[in-house]
Amino acid sequence: MSENKAPHVAKFVYDFTEGNKDLKDLLGGKGANLAEMTNLGLPVPPGFTITTEACKGYLENGEEPAALRDEVSAHLDALEARMGKKLGQADDPLLVSVRSGAKFSMPGMMDTVLNVGLSDKSVQGLAKQAGDERFAWDSYRRLIQMFGKTVLGVEGDLFEEALEKAKDAKKVKVDTDLEAADLKKLVTAFKKIVKKEAGRDFPQDPREQMDLAIKAVFESWNGDRAKLYRRQERIPHDLGTAVNICSMVFGNLGPDSGTGVAFTRDPASGHQGVYGDYLQNAQGEDVVAGIRNTVPLAELERIDKKSYDQLMQIMETLENHYKDLCDIEFTIERGQLWMLQTRVGKRTAGAAFRIATQLVDQGLIDETEALQRVTGAQLAQLMFPRFDEKTKVKQVGRGIAASPGAAVGKAVFDSYTAVKWSRSGEKVILVRRETNPDDLDGMIAAEGILTSRGGKTSHAAVVARGMGKTCVCGAEELEVDTKRRRMTVPGGHVVEEGDVISIDGSTGKVYLGEVPVVPSPVVEYFEGRMHPGADDADELVEAVHRMMAFADRKRRLRVRANADNAEDALRARRFGAQGIGLCRTEHMFLGERREMVEKLILADTGEEREAALTELLPLQKKDFVELFEAMDGLPVTIRLLDPPLHEFLPDITELSVRVALAESRQEPHENDLRLLQAVHRLHEQNPMLGLRGVRLGLVIPGLFAMQVRAIAEAAAERKNAKGDPRAEIMIPLVGTVQELEIVREEADKVIAEVQAATGTELKLAIGTMIELPRAALTAGQIAEAAEFFSFGTNDLTQTVWGFSRDDVEASFFTAYLEKGIFGVSPFETIDKDGVGSLVKLAAEAGRRTRPDLKLGVCGEHGGDPESVHFFHEVGLDYVSCSPFRIPVARLEAGRAATQSTGSDHR
Repeated sequence: MSENKAPHVAKFVYDFTEGNKDLKDLLGGKGANLAEMTNLGLPVPPGFTITTEACKGYLENGEEPAALRDEVSAHLDALEARMGKKLGQADDPLLVSVRSGAKFSMPGMMDTVLNVGLSDKSVQGLAKQAGDERFAWDSYRRLIQMFGKTVLGVEGDLFEEALEKAKDAKKVKVDTDLEAADLKKLVTAFKKIVKKEAGRDFPQDPREQMDLAIKAVFESWNGDRAKLYRRQERIPHDLGTAVNICSMVFGNLGPDSGTGVAFTRDPASGHQGVYGDYLQNAQGEDVVAGIRNTVPLAELERIDKKSYDQLMQIMETLENHYKDLCDIEFTIERGQLWMLQTRVGKRTAGAAFRIATQLVDQGLIDETEALQRVTGAQLAQLMFPRFDEKTKVKQVGRGIAASPGAAVGKAVFDSYTAVKWSRSGEKVILVRRETNPDDLDGMIAAEGILTSRGGKTSHAAVVARGMGKTCVCGAEELEVDTKRRRMTVPGGHVVEEGDVISIDGSTGKVYLGEVPVVPSPVVEYFEGRMHPGADDADELVEAVHRMMAFADRKRRLRVRANADNAEDALRARRFGAQGIGLCRTEHMFLGERREMVEKLILADTGEEREAALTELLPLQKKDFVELFEAMDGLPVTIRLLDPPLHEFLPDITELSVRVALAESRQEPHENDLRLLQAVHRLHEQNPMLGLRGVRLGLVIPGLFAMQVRAIAEAAAERKNAKGDPRAEIMIPLVGTVQELEIVREEADKVIAEVQAATGTELKLAIGTMIELPRAALTAGQIAEAAEFFSFGTNDLTQTVWGFSRDDVEASFFTAYLEKGIFGVSPFETIDKDGVGSLVKLAAEAGRRTRPDLKLGVCGEHGGDPESVHFFHEVGLDYVSCSPFRIPVARLEAGRAATQSTGSDHR
């Protein structure tokens, strides 16, 4: 909130000469900028703004504040005196527009009424004064149409149908070809529609028109489209809208009049130049409606050089004043230029980075402000490849845009085929109803993942985002038949295995055939394949490089990677990772090793268990040696085994069927029967809250000791090879300090044994994940046995909310988002009030016990832009995220360190 806004404002109306651009909370963006242009001496039609406070009062009480009518009257009197005419007077009427104007731009979401003040009498005066009868009657029919729809709730199609009939009767295609006599008849028809549908006559009193229009704009704040837009853009619902009353100027008074839009820079590329459109003899909505072809703004120089030169000077003034790209609306009325609106213009992600660096070079802003002009979300957009939109291909479905990017490949329906075909050089898309951990190899091999079930936090979505893979989830209209290896799309077309499909993870769209992909030069830069300053370097890469350098110099938060193998670790390092914040060792036990873990879990005797551990130890050690080599000199936090138990056990249904079939056929099945009995014994109704994490390590003797030994031996081997391993051991799902103390005692003993055996001194930090509410609430006690905390915000969110992450998004999250209960899924952006409060509490309690306690986060939120700002605020030392999110986290960490409450480029 701007510091210029007082907590309680007694004044409800401000003349354009009274406000300024810093009063957006009170005057809305449009009103504040009209006031700012007025203060700059630019040609703005006189007017006044009704504040957002008045709107909030109206919406809360169902009626306007008591003082509002008198204030509006006083400002209207002053406006009439300045203009030398009265609202709606018969001979030479003052006409006004009544426009919405919220703090944040909400284009087209709220209501506007133009030409307020016209009536059966004043339309005659307007025609006489303008010397153009057609213009006057066209303005009147526009008023009745807008007023009827916006204020009186008349169905807009009824007016459109009447307009079409008038054009058909005249045998013309566009309404500009209708003559004054035609428009008079149309006005009569429009008034009849109002009478019939609204149950009242179109108001002839100009003040009644204005008052009703003001209330309609207030009410449009809570219109369905406005609420939906705010939810999508995460704009608070309690801001309200201002209302701007502005004297009308007309661009449809002949060839020396016109209207247009202009940008001080190209909003698509960021390049400087003359950008915009102009339309002679037209009103503003004519440009938007597209009823006539506009000409490039540069053409205005030929049409009206005086106005063009004045506009160019004003554009320069505004850009230098706002120190940013400005979006401008203007009208020329018989050679007189009028400025109707300016705002900081929306831009593409690429333009945002280019413009930020350009403004630094021009000395208009400094590096700190430049960081506020770009966002991690924009950087993410630049990193993913995209489809060439010029190509026409058949769309056959749409799901949830789970992980951005564009992927093309042959459809395959199981992981084995994905890996096999990929190794043969084929590009594949893995198509499943839903994925599970066994699909990891196939997901890695595939260009992208498509599922007919699941949401943004499903297994497919989370893993795909972590790997930077394109993913579309929950495409329910696609019927996936994995047994017959085919997918049926709407219309009955069948996609067989091997058929090429394309998926767009940024939109959720699914296409038949190959859509050409445009690669991202920004990823090539982060991968080291494109170098800033090189002859062939993209100018966008130069801008991104400079902004990342700014961010790295400014940020306090360090950024680590979630990586489970050397390949991901090396990529993360190229992307700027300062270590590994989460190595998930359970991912090392999938595929061929799963049977080894199954043997360990189902072992009946100590000998069987020891044999399984002995088999696993060298494999684990090799994994860690490779990780330490890839991350030499940087910390590597290794989480001990933490899967839900069922992920390593045979499917109970399949096993039961197998045993039943064997019994019916009288075939040998002793091993399967023994296995089934063990699976029944270990079966859990809710595995995510069952035997996993530290509980598994305490129940299965030797499991964690084996992993700690593998880590210690790998660190010793790397150190003896003159490397610099910096291993950190993390105990998962701890709920009480006693669990951590028992595991730590065992770990310390193993480390000591390895040190003695290798003659190598090892400094292995031991810490824990804070991912249960009880762990957060008792963090002060847990810190006595932990050298670091890493907040596992995925499980913490799940346990705080009581949500099953695998189920809730598909079942009711959509309804919660639509109803405004969530602004965004709490699994995407951290819930500051609930989960965030526990993070803050645990961080503070932990550091009271152990002042040097290192604090990080390794859940999905570690790469979420808004969440990164929260982690900076509560004093964490680092965030950890998937390799492809590292640049985003670095940028947002820099922005968080330089955040200015006065900057908001929403």
